[in-house]
Amino acid sequence: MPRNIEIKARIAQVDALIPRVAAIADRGPVEIAQDDTFFRCDAGRLKLRTLSPSAGELIFYRRADQQGPKESFYHLTPTTEPDRLRETLGLAWGQIGRVQKTRILFMVGRTRVHLDRVQELGHFLELEVVLEDDELLEVGIEEAHGIMACLSVAPSQLIEGAYLDLLIRQQNTQ
Repeated sequence: MPRNIEIKARIAQVDALIPRVAAIADRGPVEIAQDDTFFRCDAGRLKLRTLSPSAGELIFYRRADQQGPKESFYHLTPTTEPDRLRETLGLAWGQIGRVQKTRILFMVGRTRVHLDRVQELGHFLELEVVLEDDELLEVGIEEAHGIMACLSVAPSQLIEGAYLDLLIRQQNTQ
């Protein structure tokens, strides 16, 4: 199963970070609207990412909900009927939440750098360092720390969990 090292950090403004990311990026920016629907799943997390009415991905992933760089295992399955698949999965497993965001994607070598504007939550940076099958975690962690340093992202900005977790916590405190 593919894996990466991932971090999420809260940032003040996406627009303020774009020039800094662009200065170290090999590719990008690409702006992507994403609508993620999460379903009940005991073995990890299961979400349907809708990119357009005719394009989406069913994504299963498993990772620790901790601050800092963490290993994430994932499996992607493309679909051309995301709305029908959402309905089917909702009937079978039940929806537990939805996250809508605009993502600006850059590539820094093998690292996907996401600058996210998440509805109801704010602005975030996400790094995904894609690992080779037999590659040590420490190599990816070191790479994530290096990019964080280049972008002046402090460890205190790191968050644990998924955007869905933040939305649920926010809703529970209102």
